[in-house]
Amino acid sequence: MTNQTLSVAARDILQTASPADKAHKTREYAILWQTRSIKQIGLSSLPDRPARPDKPELRAPTDMPKRGKAGSTKSKIALLHALAHIELNAIDLSWDIIGRFAYLAEENGRQNGFTLPHDFYADWIKVADDEAKHFLMLSERLGDLDAAYGDLPAHDGLWEAAEKTANDFPARLAVVPMVLEARGLDVTPNMIAAMTAQGDTKTAEMLQIIHDDEITHVRAGTVWFEAWCKHHDRDIETTWQELVRTYFNGPLKRPFNHPSREEAGMIRDWYEPLADALKTA
Repeated sequence: MTNQTLSVAARDILQTASPADKAHKTREYAILWQTRSIKQIGLSSLPDRPARPDKPELRAPTDMPKRGKAGSTKSKIALLHALAHIELNAIDLSWDIIGRFAYLAEENGRQNGFTLPHDFYADWIKVADDEAKHFLMLSERLGDLDAAYGDLPAHDGLWEAAEKTANDFPARLAVVPMVLEARGLDVTPNMIAAMTAQGDTKTAEMLQIIHDDEITHVRAGTVWFEAWCKHHDRDIETTWQELVRTYFNGPLKRPFNHPSREEAGMIRDWYEPLADALKTA
């Protein structure tokens, strides 16, 4: 592993079907990057879609079963399973942005154009490592409930954003961290409150860790999106809104968690008018 570039590591993760192996490999690669055992970004071809195990069965969103009565063990397992699936996809999305846009790395020699320093790739290695940590935590919690990732069907639409933005760097940032992960900031506090009300402090604490980490992920997206806009002399607000309208299906849903979004660098003037515009369209 130590002779590989970061792009080759990205390809390896995306081609790893086992969820547990994908998570553990991610954490190992993060250590190799942090200890400078991997130093170069490099370039490598990537698969269009990440490898997946035979289970869970992937279904369209409209074909997903209901979670069951709120507060029941069945409902909790369904929630944790859905979150684990989101985190698994988030691992792949993090590695995909590293490998897909490796050609923008300063070391790869672009002349007179927008380039990305090592700090960008360091940010997304941290994101990938966090997502792997989250997946393993959720898998452990499912085990506590005599369940496992793969026991239930899962949503097959989560990779759609990656496919749509594969050739558009600012769009990838605008949609994945600044819309999809920001949505996680909106909904997780209610999940934490529900687990706390049920006396499930272990799950509540896990969800709080996930929420707090996601703030830094959204912040990373915001910082690098702003850097791209600054380089190209583009207005951040209008550019983000244009890209979301182009690449994201459906409205931005209320209510918004304004304090967490603000901590992540998201400004109300960016997303509130867009939600209103899409709602009435």
